[in-house]
Amino acid sequence: MPLRASAATIEAARAGWDEWRARRLAAVRAPLGNLALVETLWPAPGEEPSPEEALAGWPRTATATRIERTNVVTGEPEHGIRVWDADSPAIRHFETIDVFPFTPDWVIEAVFTPVSEARLLPFEHAKDDGRTRDHVVPGDITFTLDGTPYNLAAFDDGGTLLLVFGDATNGSATYGGGRFLTVEPEPGGRVVLDFNRAFAPPCAFSPHFNCPLPPPRNRFGVPVEAGEKLPVFRDGFLPH
Repeated sequence: MPLRASAATIEAARAGWDEWRARRLAAVRAPLGNLALVETLWPAPGEEPSPEEALAGWPRTATATRIERTNVVTGEPEHGIRVWDADSPAIRHFETIDVFPFTPDWVIEAVFTPVSEARLLPFEHAKDDGRTRDHVVPGDITFTLDGTPYNLAAFDDGGTLLLVFGDATNGSATYGGGRFLTVEPEPGGRVVLDFNRAFAPPCAFSPHFNCPLPPPRNRFGVPVEAGEKLPVFRDGFLPH
């Protein structure tokens, strides 16, 4: 298994990087993008507030959507509401997302090995006080980097494989809770991990998300100096 991707794979990754950056900046600014989330409401068990009720007191630029989750203690379903504001303070003050320069060394070819059945693995989340939530992890992602073997777990996020990983830049150059990377296995199991497209999680843009944290197997002992760093805001604005 090669340590780094082929020259052709790297060139293809480089060619699409600017477009990916533009899509990311547009996505976080969108009316239902990361910067727009201004409230997440979890009512008492048995209560299901309507989106119309949740919007009381919010400006006309606000939208409410329903959200569901499993109670991390009881396992019972919970029904909540998210409030989004297309003119939120975070959107008004947002400037850009700082990034590392494109780095060919962090375009890595790996192997995805599916498991025969849906496998659940526990992931901690930022607001769950150390408790875990199970996510479906449909296979293993393996490769060797500078002599160190890795076996990473990406979970099924609504039909997309999402890798939550940590590295030595977290808490300084990048968000303290790790970063995300979308994984797209090809027929035959080949997968390209382009860490230049690693992105800051929603929690870096709004405190009203509850993001998964990297499990121990997804933590690199070295700095991954590729991909997004942190959002940049004008006039001293801080999202948290």
